[in-house]
Amino acid sequence: MIKFAVCDDEPFMLKNIADRVSGYMEEKKMSYNIELFESSRAVLESDRNFDVLFFDIQMAEPDGMEAAGILRSRGFSGIIIFITVLQESVFDAFEVQAFDFLVKPVNDEKFCRTMDRALAQLTDREESLTVHKGNSCRIIPYSQIVYCEVMGRKVYIHCEGGEVVDYYDKLEELADRMGRGFFRCHRSYLVNLDHVRGHSQGIAELSGGEKVPVSRLRERELVQALLVHMRGRRR
Repeated sequence: MIKFAVCDDEPFMLKNIADRVSGYMEEKKMSYNIELFESSRAVLESDRNFDVLFFDIQMAEPDGMEAAGILRSRGFSGIIIFITVLQESVFDAFEVQAFDFLVKPVNDEKFCRTMDRALAQLTDREESLTVHKGNSCRIIPYSQIVYCEVMGRKVYIHCEGGEVVDYYDKLEELADRMGRGFFRCHRSYLVNLDHVRGHSQGIAELSGGEKVPVSRLRERELVQALLVHMRGRRR
């Protein structure tokens, strides 16, 4: 799932950009989520981690450019696309590693070209899971995750080679973030479809020899998910 945020203090423009993003993603048949913000301060106070952020520049302090700089200083690595009437601000945008610069009123063709490039950049990156524990941070590529298991308030990430990384999270939220390459085969298990080697009698067999339960109501969905996943890999 690709997570978008749109920040603009003009309600019309806020809805306009959100509608454009929705229309584009629906046409591409891609999973997405959009959150709307009417001030840059609301973005800075949010604890969300967005993939793409559309930012108006002319807003109450801090303006969009200043807020983008604050986000970058905090380690935000997502794509920032500025939307403004101030064409001369393009030079300032480079300082905050802006991905693109759309001038109001936004041109349809230009918007689609920007979205095409943004999605290409996102899909070119090897997707990974960032695990925070105390003052430490661990990045685990999705390709190395065999399956995830929840016990109590903790999620246990089972990796290739047998390593297990645990941290506090909710399995349903993790499943949303990890997207279509993973399937929740049981209320307590999330499997990487690349690592599923077979399925029989309520048990999924995984690449390292592990076996995890598959709930009866999700057996047919697992088979369908595997078929769709395999077709996608052949393209």
